Amino acid sequence: MILVIVLAMAALLFYTRHQVIICGSADNDLVMSLKGSGQQYKLVDLPEKAVKAARQGSGVLILAEEYPFKTSVISEDVLKRAKRKHLKLYIEFPDQIPGLNLSEEPILMSLERGVILSEDIHKGLPPMSLIGLNHCYIQPVKVDSSLIIMAKVAGFDKAEYGTGGVPNYPLLFEHQGILIATSKLSHFASGRYGPVDSWKKIWNYILTTVSGSRHLEFPNWVQYLGPSFRSIPLPYGARESSISRGAEWFFNGRFFIDPSWKEMWLKYQGDGTNPFGPPVPQEYLNGDGSLGILEGHASRVAWDGAEEYRYWIRNDVQGEVSMALAAAGSYLDKEEYKTISANLIDFIFSSIIRNGPRNDPKDPNYGLMGWSLTHPWVYYQDDNARSLLGIIGASANIGTGKWDRQIAEGILANFRTTGVNGFRGERIHEQDLTRLGLEYFQKQELINPHPHFESWIWATYLWLYDKTKYQPLLEKTERAIRLTMAAYPDKWSWTNGIQQERARMILPLAWLVRVADTPEHREWLDIVVNKLLENQVGCGAIREELGKGSSPFDQTHSNAQYGLYEAPLIFRNGDPVADMLYTSNFAFFGLQEASRATGNPKYQVATEKLSEFLTRIQVKSERWKDLDGAWFRAYDYERHDYWASNADAGWGAWGTLTGWIQSWIVYTQILAETNTSFWEQTAGSAIGPVADSTLRFMLKSNSYGRKN
Repeated sequence: MILVIVLAMAALLFYTRHQVIICGSADNDLVMSLKGSGQQYKLVDLPEKAVKAARQGSGVLILAEEYPFKTSVISEDVLKRAKRKHLKLYIEFPDQIPGLNLSEEPILMSLERGVILSEDIHKGLPPMSLIGLNHCYIQPVKVDSSLIIMAKVAGFDKAEYGTGGVPNYPLLFEHQGILIATSKLSHFASGRYGPVDSWKKIWNYILTTVSGSRHLEFPNWVQYLGPSFRSIPLPYGARESSISRGAEWFFNGRFFIDPSWKEMWLKYQGDGTNPFGPPVPQEYLNGDGSLGILEGHASRVAWDGAEEYRYWIRNDVQGEVSMALAAAGSYLDKEEYKTISANLIDFIFSSIIRNGPRNDPKDPNYGLMGWSLTHPWVYYQDDNARSLLGIIGASANIGTGKWDRQIAEGILANFRTTGVNGFRGERIHEQDLTRLGLEYFQKQELINPHPHFESWIWATYLWLYDKTKYQPLLEKTERAIRLTMAAYPDKWSWTNGIQQERARMILPLAWLVRVADTPEHREWLDIVVNKLLENQVGCGAIREELGKGSSPFDQTHSNAQYGLYEAPLIFRNGDPVADMLYTSNFAFFGLQEASRATGNPKYQVATEKLSEFLTRIQVKSERWKDLDGAWFRAYDYERHDYWASNADAGWGAWGTLTGWIQSWIVYTQILAETNTSFWEQTAGSAIGPVADSTLRFMLKSNSYGRKN
């Protein structure tokens, strides 16, 4: 009995000794995360109550409950009483602290990240480690030393060039025995701070410093957004659910422009150079596709976790989404999806994207599709290719040949502006084509082994060759592929990384095997696929990789350059990041086509692993409905977290894309689930006769044979 009493008294003493008083609300992210952590606490609503309730020498946390609209008000009298009681204080976003000048207005951070400076924070977060607070507000202040600062620095999870050359802002520091945060660090879930494991370590440091507790675990760490299946075995029907949620995301985000908010769209789109704006409110109506669909999220996360939209209308996105929606409509038996899909395609062909000189049969621009509503004079063949493939895929799922003429015109418009070696360069401008004429581009002897820009238009040539047997489509494409493979790997150009170039090359190689199955063509496909899969890890993710030499969009070379240009998600090879915008999405589709074209079991296994990975990392969030069901560009597969370098100026780590990312993943998930391919799904196309007449008109040639 005496032993029981002694143990009870010891437990009570430990409880009271390490208990902290928290001035904050019950729904604060930190307060909710303390459940089951072992940290004892008492909640009060005013700083003076917190100091009064605290035992001599114990800890008090004063959280910024009115952040960012109002700083935490703590009187000098309260601070004096805390000092007399020898309390250990942590204060967030304070309005005043004796000895500090906090008179300036809070500053909104943008590309800045938290940089750990102290070796004392916690094991596993060495100095120069990076953390994310997104677009948080901080109180500017000058101090002699900081534990953590905010600075715009380059690196994946480490400030690779230190903190020099850019402004530094104290984020967490000690002043007269008080731990002071210049922002609301307890806002980690609501503000989508990352990486999650790093924030657990930071709060471990703060709580153990203030309370004297031992190391804490956080079994109930609050997150309002995360992967659908972080590490648990995938349940039955997970991929089918992924397809359904992926298709519904287009509607969750209110991305389809409705006439009732058309003016808002035009306001934020502007001239297309800075098309950023707040999320479309959930109470707004979804359009029916006849005004197009927005591009997606911009990787600009606000202080409250909301993410800006890209209010831009691009050609490629319209075609890609039409494909995903039509396929989802067939798979999920939702005819309304097919209706919207058809409206998107009609929108392309009725808008400036395909009108003006692009719809004048006598003009050399005829048949080409403009980059966007704001830049219709710019012709990226890769964007044309993905839009055309999308329209072809949508047509097959809708069961129509309505747009066959425009499809043939689009493919042949690109083909007749291709040089003798099958290359076209990065892009062509309307004014150059008008001024120089078709023959100028047809006679170019350009060799440009850059699959990101060149390779998918080749896939459309091969697809149309299969329907027409027009030999130049095959001959010129095979020549371009042969030259590209001869240049591999050392002479390949690369954009954000070499992996995306490999990923983009798989599709034309797979379809070359379809139309000309030779040992050499299979060997080319094997070379590219095998090298890509060297970076496929156990969970199915494909690790990013920088190429040799330089690229206009390679690693960031200084702190000052961070966020100024398009950029990779990694800083150096080995960083454990998968890219769903440039690599994994296109690799997934290409591998599915290659697997079905060759029957190679290695390709099939790799495709299934990648499908499982994508199913796992699909965003799940009840708080942000416009993100639920999406895929972000970046995923750190070791942390199981959405983390990477956010240096890309337009399409960063937390960006979504209705076209490039979402559509190819949703569509390929359907292909994988139904054991088929794009090639097989579109094999019944009756485009042949229409393409024949288009060939005669656009290429002035009869040197082709009819398919039996």
